[in-house]
Amino acid sequence: MSHLQLRAADGNEFSAYLARPEGAPRGGIVVVQEIFGVNAHIRRVAEQYAAQGWLAIAPALFDRYQRGVELAYDAAGMQAGIALMAKAADAGALADLNAAVDAVSHAGPVGMVGYCWGGRMTWLAGCHANIAAGVAYYGGGIAQLLRDVPRCPMMFHHGEHDGHIPLADVEQIRRAFPAGTYHLYPAGHGFNCSERADFEPASARLAFERSVEFFRKHVG
Repeated sequence: MSHLQLRAADGNEFSAYLARPEGAPRGGIVVVQEIFGVNAHIRRVAEQYAAQGWLAIAPALFDRYQRGVELAYDAAGMQAGIALMAKAADAGALADLNAAVDAVSHAGPVGMVGYCWGGRMTWLAGCHANIAAGVAYYGGGIAQLLRDVPRCPMMFHHGEHDGHIPLADVEQIRRAFPAGTYHLYPAGHGFNCSERADFEPASARLAFERSVEFFRKHVG
């Protein structure tokens, strides 16, 4: 495990967490953060995918605005994360994601998995970046981005009790992009994160198994 410094096409320099597999990688996975930064949870996710054989990278997308962001899952962390998200322009985030894709592309095809705000960015990357497949966990705001649809296979994980993403939004996404693979879980928002109140271990385990199977099909 190591930290890299990357440069986007527009000149922005930012950090990224890199998790290497044992042996030759089967491809690359870009892990896209929540609004809480590349914190311990996101680093663990990268390590999970590395353990499954991918070269996994988690770019620090908030470095454009504030370097080294690692926020806690509390009221203060939420407030700070929302403020940073409000500053984060899609074009800049996509430029950084493209640089992260390039950084692991020597490993083979590159997939992307994103959580919360990162799920939204994974949708946008599926529409506008060169990725082989994307997985969006409870991606907020995707229902407002349906003018374009992804050009690659996509999988979506949502909680049935998500207070931020109503099931009507999930159905709207499904209608706009029927080629996607959709899964619902008896859980709330953020169910994959053990540090959040809505953590639901059975749903998190099943969603990860489905994501790994999906990436093995499309990303080596």
